Amino acid sequence: MKPVIALVGRPNVGKSTLFNRLTRTRDAIVADFAGLTRDRHYGNGRQGRHEFIVIDTGGFEPDAGEGSIFREMAHQTRQAVAEADVVVFVVDARAGLSAQDHDIARYLRRLGKPTVLAANKAEGMKEGQQLAEFFELGLGEVHAVSAAHGQGIRDLVEIALEPLDLPEPDEDDAEDAATRPIKLAVAGRPNVGKSTLINTWLGEERLVAFDLPGTTRDAIMVPFERNGQKFELIDTAGLRRKGKVFEAIEKFSVVKTLQAIESANVVLLLLDATQGVTDQDAHIAGYILEAGRAVVLAVNKWDAVDAYQRELVQRSIEARLPFLKFAPLLLISARKRLGLGPLWGAITQAHQAANRKMSTPVLTRLLQEAVQFQAPKRSGMFRPKLRYAHQGGMNPPVIVIHGNSLEHVTDAYRRYLEGRYRKEFDLIGTPLRIEMKTSHNPYADKDGD
Repeated sequence: MKPVIALVGRPNVGKSTLFNRLTRTRDAIVADFAGLTRDRHYGNGRQGRHEFIVIDTGGFEPDAGEGSIFREMAHQTRQAVAEADVVVFVVDARAGLSAQDHDIARYLRRLGKPTVLAANKAEGMKEGQQLAEFFELGLGEVHAVSAAHGQGIRDLVEIALEPLDLPEPDEDDAEDAATRPIKLAVAGRPNVGKSTLINTWLGEERLVAFDLPGTTRDAIMVPFERNGQKFELIDTAGLRRKGKVFEAIEKFSVVKTLQAIESANVVLLLLDATQGVTDQDAHIAGYILEAGRAVVLAVNKWDAVDAYQRELVQRSIEARLPFLKFAPLLLISARKRLGLGPLWGAITQAHQAANRKMSTPVLTRLLQEAVQFQAPKRSGMFRPKLRYAHQGGMNPPVIVIHGNSLEHVTDAYRRYLEGRYRKEFDLIGTPLRIEMKTSHNPYADKDGD
């Protein structure tokens, strides 16, 4: 599982700038789940071979009243800290130490989670006396950084990840895909029926013991076998051990969902027939697509709605999830065990499609046939020339097309090519990425064809 770094601190210390620097984006909102994150933003970061999830919090704004900081933390920052493996506490090197910084430090010390103290806006400052006051916070060494200028950021990430003792990432061997267990994540909103479905599969009330606060890095995997095919179910149900519920862990954990999607080979996105497709469903679906995961859609509680509601659900899927048209759609009832057999077939089919091998001669022949049937549109003086294609990766499948002036290929033509390839190779349930590589021809501007 990807490790999680939470950025905390009072307002205006530069957390969002640091967040953007770590995620290499400008707006840096990779997965902002409407109505749930309460100003927590989630993004992907990478340094070397190690990837991580970053959470940006809105900052503490404690009132004068007693206990106010804890009340404020409970709304957003406490959740981010609870989900994180390591906390980066950001202070303002130029503004100096404040009472709010002391309050936050006191909470973090009490929590005992690995914490790195980053003094931001330290460009041009000497690390000696000017930063000495921050040692009062009792959080160890003060690391001078400048998020705006990128100074000290690489060292900061290395220091943050160091206590986690991360293993080196394995190179994914596509040759073993057929023999390895299929990692299956069941994702969806709260109360959509994830836990009911998984417990129905397992035949026992087993998952309730699996979700322990503070273990977001641990893979919560349940081994399962069906008809000789081994699976690993990745729990995103947000279930907790009774009597050990930690108040800051919301029933819907965004981090757990993102980690499960990243770890999975196939994601089963569970929708609720009684509610249709919501904003949260669309956000999760978008993240699945962005991660390049094979996906199966299942509408749960199908037995609980009448014909009119069923039509509304179908329409909401078409309207709100048009980018998942390639995904199979199944209608199920986890509680009544309806439709679960075909569901397994769709999951296996999606996994096979994601790992499909496509030969260069066949890809090139299909490309040439597609061009003969419908040539790409001319753009000014240039007409794109598509010459040959080969496979550039699996899980998801990547097709690389070579030629001239391919930067002028329209999105509509890409979709046309995608449709032909999907039909030929039966690519149901997997995203398909088509990359265009142009050979720069010095005479291209003289070629009017």
